[in-house]
Amino acid sequence: MSNFQAFNQKITDPRTQNYLSQVLGEKRSSFVNNLTALVANNKNLQECDPLSVMYAGIKATALDLPLDPNLGFAYVIPYRNNRENKTEAQFQIGYKGFVQLAIRSGQFQTINVAEVKEGEYLDEDLVTGEIKFKKLPDRDQLPTIGYVAYFRLTNGFEKMSYSSVEQIDAHAKKYSQTYSSSKEYIRNNSKWATDFDAMAKKTVLKLLLSKYAPMSVEMQSAVISDQAVIRVNGADYMDNPNVVEVPDVKEISTEQEAKDALLKGQIDKAKYDELLSKALGRKDEPEEKSFAEQQVENNAFGLKDIAKEHGTATENS
Repeated sequence: MSNFQAFNQKITDPRTQNYLSQVLGEKRSSFVNNLTALVANNKNLQECDPLSVMYAGIKATALDLPLDPNLGFAYVIPYRNNRENKTEAQFQIGYKGFVQLAIRSGQFQTINVAEVKEGEYLDEDLVTGEIKFKKLPDRDQLPTIGYVAYFRLTNGFEKMSYSSVEQIDAHAKKYSQTYSSSKEYIRNNSKWATDFDAMAKKTVLKLLLSKYAPMSVEMQSAVISDQAVIRVNGADYMDNPNVVEVPDVKEISTEQEAKDALLKGQIDKAKYDELLSKALGRKDEPEEKSFAEQQVENNAFGLKDIAKEHGTATENS
């Protein structure tokens, strides 16, 4: 049986189909068709654990981001897990995906990210942080020296961030073991090596949004899930599990700070209730599980059995 046949067999398994119906509803059929076509056209994805591909696809569907690599909104990237001696699918969001999520929030008037060519960077105000650029007419022929991201909110707040190519390269090597590998064949298969421009744009925009922009629940989910292997009960940052980028939310210890964070979209209602409980000294109550989580815990549709069969279940799942 070929790898693609194995994938096709698992995704059409009645238990998997029942689970997808519960999670995706009417989107199930189009989800299966699109994901099957994606895997059929990518031999590297065919080598991945089928469930890791499926979970990455579900995350993209939950964020309503198409997985078509030609569009650049989101990707499913094969990643070799040497610790468990298998290949898994890593979920990645492109810079266009972050732009799309920002626009959907309704809080952004303008948002953009672009490469900066040699001679275009003029000056930066140390106090205000304002950066000045000059677009050159022959810029397509000039070398790229950095990347800039910018947004303006509907309330007038605006922020810009610039990183040089050297700074972004250092960032990539810090957060990606694949790109920083001493083995050339591993390093060359990294998304950073094959498409540095797109990854650099995503990085400078992601860092700007996570630090200064109002973080909707959807945006938080995107930032946390980006570059992770999605599992039944969470996400694993296989490329570099020791260094994970998360939204920059200050420590919250008072009721007012919790309210401010909720209004800014930095936390959701469930997180607000949890923080409020701690701030007021109340005993934490068990967090209510979602319907899908309850189904997984109760082994509905045999999902646990499917996960265990593929070795993706954990001791707590």
